Amino acid sequence: MALELEGTLRQKLGVQSGTSARGAWAKQEFILEFPDGNFTSQACFTAWGQEKVAELDKYQIGDRIKVSFNLRSREFNGRWYNDLQIWRISPAGEATASAQPSFPAPSSSSSPVSTGNPAPSSSFPAPTSSSFPASTGNPAPYQAPAPTLDDMPAEDASDDLPF
Repeated sequence: MALELEGTLRQKLGVQSGTSARGAWAKQEFILEFPDGNFTSQACFTAWGQEKVAELDKYQIGDRIKVSFNLRSREFNGRWYNDLQIWRISPAGEATASAQPSFPAPSSSSSPVSTGNPAPSSSFPAPTSSSFPASTGNPAPYQAPAPTLDDMPAEDASDDLPF
């Protein structure tokens, strides 16, 4: 599963390296602070391999970055551990070709595809200058006239209580 997250680089942990049966390896963990609703959250990411460690080295504490990463989980002795392994680091706000699909912009000369039905038209007439009052301000809200005793039937005229 590939995910992306933008945030601020808060801390770089030390580079860890060693030799395994497959050869030499290196990794570096770092803390990314990112917005989470009304608050901020932090997550620890891992840069695996000498290339990714060198790429992380280009950024300083406080830089805004975007990381593309895979979420991995593994079990060891009955406990589960999550690992956020990055595969790309870039400055925040930088558009990536795979993240933003490009669609051709509709041109005004292109005609809609015919489906056998006529093109939908608005059932509302276009407003004319006579439909609106001459004033340029907002119209006053409608207020119904207050009822009077003359508006009430004759038998209720002596009782002015509403119930």
